[in-house]
Amino acid sequence: MRVAAVDSVLKELLERCAPDIGDRLPAERDIAAQMGCSRQTIRIAFTKMEHAGLIWRHVGKGTFRGPAPLDVPLRETLLIAGATPTHLIRTRLLLEPSIAGEAARRVDATGIQFLQRKVEAGRRCSSRAESEQADSHFHYAIAQITGNPVLIGLMGYLSSARRQATWQRAWDRSYRTMAPTEFQDAHSDEHQLIVDAITRRDPQSASAAMTRHLETIADAFIGKAKTV
Repeated sequence: MRVAAVDSVLKELLERCAPDIGDRLPAERDIAAQMGCSRQTIRIAFTKMEHAGLIWRHVGKGTFRGPAPLDVPLRETLLIAGATPTHLIRTRLLLEPSIAGEAARRVDATGIQFLQRKVEAGRRCSSRAESEQADSHFHYAIAQITGNPVLIGLMGYLSSARRQATWQRAWDRSYRTMAPTEFQDAHSDEHQLIVDAITRRDPQSASAAMTRHLETIADAFIGKAKTV
């Protein structure tokens, strides 16, 4: 059965078996048997429906009609999939300046060398794709300097979101007119200013340098940072 046909049949099933918000749908194996397709096909279709807010799933309890109740935590993978470049930029502007400030308080000689290597790695990139990856590694490294597992985890989450297709398309669209060396130099120079402030163990300057860097990215992605 084609994907489009599966989607159509599932929506009909939704109306027939779960007409009201909160109604529970039949088990995946029963739906798959009824439709003559694999459970994997049903899961893929359910994922699309979940993203659209038509259903929500709770491990061990089943699949229900409508969006997830507010008191039910969303799975991280679903949150990432729904994140737009604007969401990510806003979050980064809220979090990363503070993380840079904390790194300036916690850094030692080994950490300074570690961050400097990340800057130099960014300068050696030969394509925008490599530069984007190096940029992600640089920002994650700053969180690592803090030694705080919560901050490191948050940056890991943001790095995962940056690997999503919507961010990658926006990144390519924003910088496609720039030569790779121009892009690398601009970002690496800003990274160096952040590292310089961290090296001086100046939290306020590190936070300010990070804010300026992220505002530059915000401007390239979605217009002036004040409109983010």
